[in-house]
Amino acid sequence: MQRLLPQDIRAATFGNRRWRGLDPDQVYAYLDRIADELERLAREAITAKTETERLRQALRQGHCRHTLRSTNGRWPR
Repeated sequence: MQRLLPQDIRAATFGNRRWRGLDPDQVYAYLDRIADELERLAREAITAKTETERLRQALRQGHCRHTLRSTNGRWPR
């Protein structure tokens, strides 16, 4: 299955309005809301991924310092 992107949602088209069908303006307004939310969630995911990597790096550095200190009894400078 292909990833759904905000621009895919905004570019979606539907057939002609049928008798007792959906109002196209309402459908497109709703699709815009969905696309906006998808963009927001994508930004949040990028931010979370960046923060996770930053924390991993900090933990690795802390682990290295702890290892060095435990071997010679001093903190690295």
